[in-house]
Amino acid sequence: MISSVVALAVLAGLVLAVIGALTQDESDARQAARQAAAPAADMSQQDALATAPMPTADPDDALPGPVSRQAAGVLELPRATGMGPADVPTGYPRTPEGSLAQLAAIDVTAMQSGSMDGVRRVITEWAAQGGPTPETWSGVDGMASLLSAAGLSGAGSPQLAIVVRPVMGLIKGTVGEDFAVVCVNFEFTVTVEQTSRIAIADCQRMAWVGDRWVIGPGDEPAPAPSVWPGTEAAIAAGWRDLRHV
Repeated sequence: MISSVVALAVLAGLVLAVIGALTQDESDARQAARQAAAPAADMSQQDALATAPMPTADPDDALPGPVSRQAAGVLELPRATGMGPADVPTGYPRTPEGSLAQLAAIDVTAMQSGSMDGVRRVITEWAAQGGPTPETWSGVDGMASLLSAAGLSGAGSPQLAIVVRPVMGLIKGTVGEDFAVVCVNFEFTVTVEQTSRIAIADCQRMAWVGDRWVIGPGDEPAPAPSVWPGTEAAIAAGWRDLRHV
């Protein structure tokens, strides 16, 4: 019984370390000040959209919970038509739904790499100039937290398995045709000797550059709540089911 409790505590610590990094966890005082602040008069439309506060949730809401009988809204996402740099699926259209699909593909490829080199390689290829870097991206922080909590090196381990499923999403808003702030709520399954599951959300500025969506310049947006997909809390927070068409 004691060993089971210890094992569960270790697993909970592992996955909660990841969620803390990926949602850019801030102190209570800093978050409260951020949400209370009004947009500056000279703030761009893109910055105002990105920094607008999102709903909050208790960290425990990210753990598996009862699925709601209520139907969530649906976001129909396009499918990839090709493979881009760093083996990230691409070819999504110049639409908000296309930007959401591209963000999901970026995050899935990065996190399922299971290594620091993997996430750094992805963000190097998929961030615009002035956007997140291999040192600053929340995905890099998340991978570092996961590997550290698991007692692994930056190279990962054959014993580490990460499966990332984009299950719900939302479009926070757009500015013109070439800029959107979108969020994806993922179901993370992490296995290191034992398996644990948790929801992890990611919001990013997405910019259309050349012929594809990339993570755009500027600070990463206000975090969305990481809530177990399909629960009452997820639906109340505005998450919608993702459906590929």
